[in-house]
Order: sequence, then C-alpha cells, then structure tokens
Amino acid sequence: MAETLEVGKTGLSLEKPQEDSGTGAACVTAGEGAASARADEPDDLANYLELKPEGQPGGSKLCGYLNKLGGKGPLKGCKTRWFVFEQRTCHLYYFRTAQDCNPLGSIDLAKAVFNYSLEAEEGTFEITTPEKEYTLKAKNCQVMMYWLQKLQQKRWEHGEEQNHLLIDNPNISTEHPELLPALSREVKDPQQEEGTSPVQKPSGGCLKSLTIRHNWTPLSPEKDEIAPDKVGRLHSDILGLTNELNAQRELVKLLHRALEAAQQEKRACASYLSADDSTRLELVRHKVRQIGELGKRISLLEKEKQELELRLRLQTDLTDELKQHALLLMEKNHAKQEVILKLSEQMANENSLPENCDKLTAETMRKLEDRIAHLKDDQDAYKTQNKFLNSEIYQVTKLWQATADREKALDMKCAALEAKCCQVESKYLSMIRKLQDNTSKQEETQQQVVKEIIADQSKWEVKAKPGNQVGGFFNEYDEYGFKIVSSPVQDKILLAKIQALQRKSMQLIASQEGQEKAIQVKWANQLSGRSASELLPSPELKNMIRNGVPKEYRQQVWKWCINRWVRHIRERYGSKRYQELLRLCKNKDRAASKQIELDLDRTLTNNRLFNSPTSKMVQKLRRVLLAYSWQNPDIGYCQGLNRLAAIALLILREEEDAFWCLVAIIDCIMPEDYYSKTLTGSQADQRVFKDLLSEKLPRLMSHFDLYNVDLSYITFNWFLVVFVDSLQSNILLRVWDAFLYEGTKVIFRYALAIFKYNEEELLNLSDNLAIYDYLGCLTQNISEGRKLMNIAFVEMNPFPLKLLQNRRTVHLEKLKAELSELESIREAYVKEKVEQKVSIDGASEDEEETERNRSGAPTPDLPAGDAPKS
Repeated sequence: MAETLEVGKTGLSLEKPQEDSGTGAACVTAGEGAASARADEPDDLANYLELKPEGQPGGSKLCGYLNKLGGKGPLKGCKTRWFVFEQRTCHLYYFRTAQDCNPLGSIDLAKAVFNYSLEAEEGTFEITTPEKEYTLKAKNCQVMMYWLQKLQQKRWEHGEEQNHLLIDNPNISTEHPELLPALSREVKDPQQEEGTSPVQKPSGGCLKSLTIRHNWTPLSPEKDEIAPDKVGRLHSDILGLTNELNAQRELVKLLHRALEAAQQEKRACASYLSADDSTRLELVRHKVRQIGELGKRISLLEKEKQELELRLRLQTDLTDELKQHALLLMEKNHAKQEVILKLSEQMANENSLPENCDKLTAETMRKLEDRIAHLKDDQDAYKTQNKFLNSEIYQVTKLWQATADREKALDMKCAALEAKCCQVESKYLSMIRKLQDNTSKQEETQQQVVKEIIADQSKWEVKAKPGNQVGGFFNEYDEYGFKIVSSPVQDKILLAKIQALQRKSMQLIASQEGQEKAIQVKWANQLSGRSASELLPSPELKNMIRNGVPKEYRQQVWKWCINRWVRHIRERYGSKRYQELLRLCKNKDRAASKQIELDLDRTLTNNRLFNSPTSKMVQKLRRVLLAYSWQNPDIGYCQGLNRLAAIALLILREEEDAFWCLVAIIDCIMPEDYYSKTLTGSQADQRVFKDLLSEKLPRLMSHFDLYNVDLSYITFNWFLVVFVDSLQSNILLRVWDAFLYEGTKVIFRYALAIFKYNEEELLNLSDNLAIYDYLGCLTQNISEGRKLMNIAFVEMNPFPLKLLQNRRTVHLEKLKAELSELESIREAYVKEKVEQKVSIDGASEDEEETERNRSGAPTPDLPAGDAPKS
C-alpha cells in the first residue's frame, strides 16, 4: 500500500486535482492554493530555456541523478537521468547527463502528488500529475526521502508564491469575483480555440505584472494584516463561487436544450396541424418509433446507472479501506515516535549516570579479565587432552585395521583350506568309486574293505538332516531351493557328492579370486541412483549380463528384460490382463487343465519349493499355466512350459511377472511353432544346431557320425526348456540372464560350449552305449561356470545372428515340405485302409448270405434302412 505524503505546514494535505468535465479545467484543493498555469511538454521546455539563468550566480539548486522508468513493451526499463528543479516554473527537468543543455522533458510539480510503496524496490517513488505518472528510483531510502521532502517543500513554496500573487495583484478585487476562479484553472494551450471555455484566459501581460511581495498587502481599508485563517476562508469562498458558477453554466445548458426541444415540438405540431391525414398518420408512426427508441435508451441508461452505482460502491469501499489503512499507518507512525522518544529519554538517562558507574565498570572489567584468563587455561588443557585422544584414536585405528587385515587373511586361508579339503574328499570319493567299479579284480579282503567304506559313507549320508551342513562343508539345498546332492540311483550317490564337492571348491576359489566382487561392484555402480527400469541397452550392459547378474539385482533386471519383449502386448491388452484371464479360468474349464495337473507333480523334483502339491509355489504355477492357456489358445499347454514358469516364479516371485515372462519366451523370443503340436520350430533348431556343431567342432561331429549317435535325444530337451533340470542352478541362472536379454542365440552358444567343455572325454569313448551313457550326465560334469561362459561367448565367435536366421529359414522350409509329404502319405494310407475295410465288409456279407442260404436259416427281420453290422 502506498503511503500518501503530507505537508506538515498549515496542516493541509496535497491531493491530486480532479478534472471538471464541464469546463476542462482542474480543480485545486485549499491546501494547494491557486494553481499555476499548465502547459504541454514542448511549451514547458521553451519556458525552461527562457527562465534558465545565464551567467548569473544563482543559489544552490535541487539536482542530482535518479533512475527514471521509461519505454514500452520489452524495451521498458530504468535509465539514469540528471534531474534539476526550477523554482520559477515549479518544474522538475531531466537531462541525459549533467553536461547537456537541452532537457529531455519536465514534470509539473504544481499539481503533482508524491507517493511510494512499501512493497516496491528500495528507493522507488512515484510522481503523479494530471497528465502522466512518473516512476523514479533513488540510490536508497535515505536519498528517496530527501528528494520527497525537498520536492514537497518546493511545491509548497510555489503554492505560497501563487497565493501572494492573488492577494497582491491590484487588478483583482472582491468587486469582480468572477476573475478569481480563472486563475485557479489550468491555462489552455495556445493552439486550442478560445471559444471552447466560457471563461476567457487572462492575458500574458496580466501574469507578467504579478510580483511577489512579502508585506501582505491588506484588502480591507483598515490596512490590517490578513491572518492565515482569513486566507483559508477566502480560498474556500473562491472555490464555492467557482462551483456555483459551474452549476449555473450547467443549468444554462439544460435550459438551452429544453428550449430547443420545445421549439422542435412546436414545429412538429405546426406541421402536424397543417398536414393531411396520411402525413399525420406517418407522423404518429414516427412518434411511436421515437417513443420505442427512447424507451430502449432509458433502459440502457438505467443499466448504465446501476453499473455506475455499483462501481461507486466499490470505489467507496476501497476509499474506506484506504482510509483505515492510512489511520493504521498513522497509529503505527505515532507508536514509532513514542518508541523513539522513550529510547531518547533512556539514552539521556544513561548519559547522566553518576561517576560511580565508572568504578563499577572497572571492577566488572577486572572480573571479566580474570574469567578470561581461567578460560584460556581451560582451553590449553582441552587442547592437550584433544591431542592425546587423537593419538589414542590413531593407534586404536591402526590396531583395528591390522586385526581386520589379519582376520581377512585368516578367512582367505580358511576358504583355501576348505576348498582344498573339498578337493581331497572329492578325490577320495573318486578313488572309492573306482575301487567299487573294479571289485571283480580284487581279492575278497579288499572287496570287504571297499564295501565297509561305502557303507560308512552311506550311513553318514543318512544321518545328515535336511538344512544342516553335509560333511561340514555344504548345505543340502542352495539359495534357490535346489538340492545339491541328489541322485535317485543308489549307485550314483558317490558321483553326486563328488560333483557337489567340486562345485563347492570352485565357488570358494572364485570367491578368493575376487572376480565375483568386481562384478557386484560394477552392477552397484550401474544401478546407483536409479532403478533397473531406467536401464538402456548398450554393449557394456550386454557384457555385464553375460558375466551374470548378482542375485540381489537379478529380479529387477529380469523384469526390465521381459518388459522390453512384451511392452507392445501389455499396451494392447491393458494392465489388468492377468486378472481377466484368472476370472476366465474360474468360470470355464479348458482341455489343457488335465495335462497341467499331471505335470505339476513332475516340476522341478529336485527343488524343495515344489516338492509338495499343497505348497504356495505349486498353486501359483497352476494359475500361471492356466492363464497362459487362455492367453494363447493356439498352443494352450505344452509339456515343458511348467519348468519355464517354475524358474520364472523362483526369481520373480510374483505370479503376474512370471506370466509375462512365459508370454515373452513363447510369443516373442522363441520362433513360431516352437511349442505347437508338431514342434516344427524345435525340430528346425535341432537341424541348425547340427550344422553349427559340424562347423565349430568338426572332430567331435565326425566322432558322433562314426558311432551313429543322434544328438537330438539329448539336445532337444535343452532347447525346449532352456537347460532347466540339466545345468546346475548357478550356471542355469546365468544362461537365463543372457537368454532373456539376447534371445535364442544364447541357447546355441551354450549348447556348443557344453560339447566343447567335454570334447576330449567324448573323443576318448569308443562305444555307442558308452557315449550315450556319458551324454546322459553330460551337463552334470560341468562345475566351472566361468570356463563354460568363456567358451560360449569367446571361443564360439564369430556367431552372427543373420546366419542363424537364414539357416533356420532353410531348414524350416525343408521340414514343412517333409511334413506335407508325410501328411499326403498318411492320407493316402488312410484312404487305402478305408477302401480295404469296405471291400472286406462286402465280402463278409456275401459269405454270410451264402452260408445262411445253405443252412436254410430265415433271414432276420430288420427295420428299413438298417444294415447288418460286422
């Protein structure tokens, strides 16, 4: 809210003059006195040039630099200008610089109002004139208040000078009061017509004859001095007479208008009386139209009147608010003045204290100095203590670091010893197994010793409880619930334990090498500050996924990979697709549900989370498979999908996520007809794999051809379920990491890597049955996951995807041709069988008729249309 600046002299406020709509002149309040003549800006510049003293040593002037707001639109801004106040014209002129001779413009302060806003920038104030509003900005508030006070003073002095001119002018007397209001109005521009105002402008000579005299020339014959209150009454009389004159002028105008209307009515009546009937009728119609138009005009004027009344009420309310705010500000100012007075009295009282205060001050200073000395001693003591504690902390930290290093070294040594112990035990069990295989060549005592050792191992296995450490080195189940030592055949228990010990030793060695920790650090840096959903495909990310995703990030990364494949499907069906399919499963049955129930008990039999029909995982698996049978009716359900969905549930945990994982594998990643009734896509991939095996491992493929080994007996299941129930769990999940990111090419890479891993052992076998027996446990012999990964992604290169797709297309076409040929052969065979059956049925009927005729037996009565059945 802007504060209105008031002049302290004579107790009269300076307000903005309101324009009189009747005469175009400006009305001035009593606080201003008679206003000086106003001119437009070009005349002001000329007046300034005339009134500017040349070569005369003038007194001190009000001048200085201020920032003036100017311009329009985007060019609007503050510019620094040199301001000079001219006392004779009461104008504030502004120049570009102090050295300029020609001013850029001026501000008429005779009728100006000064104000400033508390919410505006510091030093900003406004000067409002009847023509324009100027915004100026000083350096700070102190400079702003100085300018405002000085400008108020100059304006008041100018008003007093004009009052003296009115009083001392001998040409103006109380006998001619009609001349006084003319001096209180603004002087019209010389270019305006003289007849536009009812009061003529005084001549320039009259203004020039006005002189400033301070002896207060009396108006009465007694020659007494005029008191200030008498001057005020004279001003009020002048304003009253001016208002009365304006009212009389308005009355004259109204009378003129009424006279013109009466004359028009008289002429209309005369014409009406002198006209014939048709003309009179037309005149009546014209009057009716005029009455209607006047009625409309009256309604519009009434609406306008209501609007103006509303605006008046709003303005009145706003004026009341401003008055209340002004009162509050005055009270606030009064309170501040009281506070200033109290503080001044307090300072005066403090300065007049007796001399004994100096003594008290000196004593207090001595006490403070003593206290400062004690505090300094305490500070020195604390510094010494702090140094001691810092050294103690340093020593303790060194001891703790040494202990941590020693503990780490002991852990590494313990892990190395544990790995070595596992290896020794594995070799020991291998020797026992070899002795068991060679029992026929041993003596009876040696055979008895071997049997006792094997019996001891079997008893030891029976005593081991689920969940406890077997042999003190490994758990019965891994972190995903897969059984580590599992073999349904009693003779292969030793082999299973040997493999488990080898895996444990490899894990311990890998943890000591630090490679797993480095991979975990890379993933932590990759996902720091963002979720897995914000990942972007890149060669670096592909390399990290091939090395394996740590278990704490695997769930997030799998969700991101699956969403890349099925995003368009989920957008098509909406976010509630899985819930809709579950409702369909409850309301309707499908033929696939029977096969699903049969396969639930055969899902991941070596995992403790699926070993019970009532377990939560089995219930989730049932719902996922049923939902997919409704999602893709062409496939419904195929054996092997239960194991894919089970792996997805183990990692993703949520049913809906596992469902979309199954959709991604079957509908997006795998080729078409991979899980159809004919398994066309799976058969084509087997042929592509044989071609790749011939290229990458020609010696091994020749060895298989030599002994007529059919690899599809082993590899078909690898491709169908992506190595589930074949590889160890830690290696299997790394294969799935890369498979969900890259696609089916990963299956070919790892299948070739498995044969490369066991190539030398397979080449040493020279018997068909021995080869098939070894292929049966081919994946169980793999314990080094890093070695297998290196073979798959390094030694199998180059492995172009385009070559794989081209070969898959060629074999798919051949396979479809073969299947169509087999279908035609089958149809021909069925047709032939039907014809043979018809001919056989006809011959048997003839023989039966002949036999019946020979025996003379009556033919049984048959209903019409029935024939005897064979």
